[in-house]
Amino acid sequence: MTLFQAVILSLLQGITEPFPVSSLGHAVLLPALLHWPLDEHSPLFLPFLTMLHVGTLVALAHVFWADWWMILSGLFTPRQTPQKRSQAIHLCRLLVVATLPAVFIGGIFEHYLRHIFANPLMVAGFLTLNGLLLITTEAMRRRALRQTHFSKNDSPKLDSLTLKDALSIGFWQCLALLPGLSRSGATINGGLMRGLDHLTATRFSLLMAQPIILAATAKEAWQLRHAHLSTPIIEQSLLGAFIAGITAFICSRLLLRFFKEESQHTLTGFGLYCLIAGIGSGLWLYIAP
Repeated sequence: MTLFQAVILSLLQGITEPFPVSSLGHAVLLPALLHWPLDEHSPLFLPFLTMLHVGTLVALAHVFWADWWMILSGLFTPRQTPQKRSQAIHLCRLLVVATLPAVFIGGIFEHYLRHIFANPLMVAGFLTLNGLLLITTEAMRRRALRQTHFSKNDSPKLDSLTLKDALSIGFWQCLALLPGLSRSGATINGGLMRGLDHLTATRFSLLMAQPIILAATAKEAWQLRHAHLSTPIIEQSLLGAFIAGITAFICSRLLLRFFKEESQHTLTGFGLYCLIAGIGSGLWLYIAP
């Protein structure tokens, strides 16, 4: 992998991880479209991938430091008020329950899903499906709002989410086991289907991302325990972490600011992009393999 390729992949990770457009799908499609001879399952690529996840995790943790401080201080700080402790325990339970489906289902089917990563044409199809899901969910939500005269001010917030809601959103997250289906897109969709507004669904989606990214990073780091890394690989990996982290921080902030303005079409633009990118990539890969 060249330095240029490392920079592009780092930028791609930082941009597409928060946005509902599938970071994994883009990471598979771009090298295939540009005919980069990259083996993303190679042991030489694993340190770079691990550091990309580290950079993204640090960025998201910084964006949501207030939420994590609330959880940790509520759980472990002595003489905490009952209300703050109750809020911390509730949010912690929501995140645990929402994470469990992806952990179990991913662990069971990981071996069977690996072959999809080697088929960019299938990934392009899943990216197209991701766009359809985003557009369809947005249309269903608009219809429900018109029928029930439901206001965004009536939408439940994180404090009122139930464990059943969190479990439902967690199962939506399992869609992202298929490269091309966005993790953030799936969980935002799940949140909208449980009655959340766009901002609350996005906040919970990005909070949910961090345990999953942490688990992936820990798994990758364990696989590297006996690796002997050369200086160029270390340098590329550190640079990738820095670029992905800065980019993910900026894009997460932009996404949250974007969703502060409630709109009936907030996911439609992302969905249209995925449709165009998925269909365009698929046609290009089919016509000019």
